[in-house]
Amino acid sequence: MILGIGTDLANIDRIARVLERHGDRFRNRVFTDIEQAKAERRLDTPGTYAKRWAAKEACSKALGTGLRMGIAWKDMAVSNLPTGQPVMHLTGWAAERLAAMTPPGHAAVVHVTLTDDHPWAQAFVVIEARPLHIPET
Repeated sequence: MILGIGTDLANIDRIARVLERHGDRFRNRVFTDIEQAKAERRLDTPGTYAKRWAAKEACSKALGTGLRMGIAWKDMAVSNLPTGQPVMHLTGWAAERLAAMTPPGHAAVVHVTLTDDHPWAQAFVVIEARPLHIPET
């Protein structure tokens, strides 16, 4: 069952200007060390940050809160599997919210996909509740 869906569209040039203006202050407030390391290794550093910004916004919408109610930017983080597939990790209040919205007898799975086509970066997040036990027929 679907618990939440969120999407966000971020302007890569806007994120580049914020990075130029606020540098480490912005990076350290919004992105985890893993996210920063990934972005700084990429040729399109602003695009990588913009996709992760969009993922955090989309995740907060899928959680039904937006960026309020105690969710911190770093409570939602994107990393990548060895295949390149993005994976969303929730900690802190975001993880608490996810647990509260997950029905008993289910496990929550957060799906995320990212894309960009300059000057836009986009993310979709779908939160799914999967039954822990599948009934026998």
